[in-house]
Amino acid sequence: MNVFSISQLSQFSGIKPHTIRIWEQRYNALEPIRSEGNTRYYDGKQLRRLLNIVSLMEKGFKVSQLCAMTDEKLNSLILDPDSSFDGDSADYFINQIIAAGMAFDSVHFEHIFSLSISVYGLKDTYKKVIHPVMKRIGLMWATDVMPAANEHFICNLFHQKISSAIDSLPLPDLSKESWLLLLPENDFHELPLLYASLLIRLSGRRVIYLGSNVPLISLKSTLEDTLPDNLLMFLIHFDYPERIEKDIEKINASFFGKKIYLAGNHRLISSIKFPENVVYLQSTDDIEDVLGLNKDIMQKAIK
Repeated sequence: MNVFSISQLSQFSGIKPHTIRIWEQRYNALEPIRSEGNTRYYDGKQLRRLLNIVSLMEKGFKVSQLCAMTDEKLNSLILDPDSSFDGDSADYFINQIIAAGMAFDSVHFEHIFSLSISVYGLKDTYKKVIHPVMKRIGLMWATDVMPAANEHFICNLFHQKISSAIDSLPLPDLSKESWLLLLPENDFHELPLLYASLLIRLSGRRVIYLGSNVPLISLKSTLEDTLPDNLLMFLIHFDYPERIEKDIEKINASFFGKKIYLAGNHRLISSIKFPENVVYLQSTDDIEDVLGLNKDIMQKAIK
């Protein structure tokens, strides 16, 4: 059984511990379990109840109403298609995806993800839901709040959704320019790279996708074999800037001055000195601008 402190519940839900205590005292929102030493803690059922309450508040329900409901009633409201999402806050989707991840509930994930796509479309679902979820669960994993298995469960479901969207696109024209995409060695956080691949494919260009943990020592022969027009490398985890600069110099020497694009860790990339042909893409908007993707094209993204 997963056991959580009130501070951990706060990290999952975004609700301050003080507010959670008030909801307990005033509305009997949760029923904390007490240890032999009288320490309060919560189980997975209580966590999911809190996330459901917070999510339904985004739908316009009052906290006093929700706290009086049974878990079964809260679950039915979450799954009720007639109880439509109201408002422009993505917290509802973020909290429910985390709740699905904590329960290893792929059916509920599918329901929430589909609803998010219907409200925002694919592009804004990535910006408003997927990216914030990944940031939040990354912090939770780092502070030992979320088990690694739950993090992998959520990441793999997102991976499946983006991969499915890519697979549904028509094959690119071989005459179009090509992009080589990779994460360097010891970088495994692939979702941003995968989403960039989707954007490039949406623009009609070709993608040569190497994925994560690519040894740069093998990149020279890859560049010679594939002859890409552009290279996009995400740098996620922090490394010594001097080491990255040397790696980029080696790549550039084999790439004959063509465009090299970097994205990912702002603190790292902003501290790097790189040649003029290297461009830092700070956001997905920057990638879309480079690709010339307009709103009409993005609206054709797979729903």
